[in-house]
Amino acid sequence: MSNYRRVRVPGGTCFFTVNLLERRRRLLVERVDDLRASFRAAQAARPFDMLAIVVLPDHLHCVWRLPAGDADNANRWAQIKAGFSRRLPRDEWRSERRIACRERGVWQRRYWEHLIRDDDDLRRHVDYIHYNPVKGRKADTLL
Repeated sequence: MSNYRRVRVPGGTCFFTVNLLERRRRLLVERVDDLRASFRAAQAARPFDMLAIVVLPDHLHCVWRLPAGDADNANRWAQIKAGFSRRLPRDEWRSERRIACRERGVWQRRYWEHLIRDDDDLRRHVDYIHYNPVKGRKADTLL
């Protein structure tokens, strides 16, 4: 298995991209209330400041800031993903590997993260979040 290294910066601000396993599904917008509840539960258990978020049908982007002295993004994502998955009916296809590992077939296992370096980097990533749904709609009109 690959050894993924995550940047651990206490109090850090990070940009994330998190995808559904089956990119053709629209679960994140169809079940947005369940997604909100999962974020709220994770935030109550392990506080963080959500600076920006966009939820698209099959993935989401967000920027959040951790409290001073806290560098644990991974457990927050695990709680959000598990909380959302538990709220869904068990009707997704699962590979033998996922079944053996007792995993749902909702999310991709990993997520993409970028540590925000400065105010300009933060502005660029928040702008990306704001523009992302517009960019998607423009692509749809070209088809």
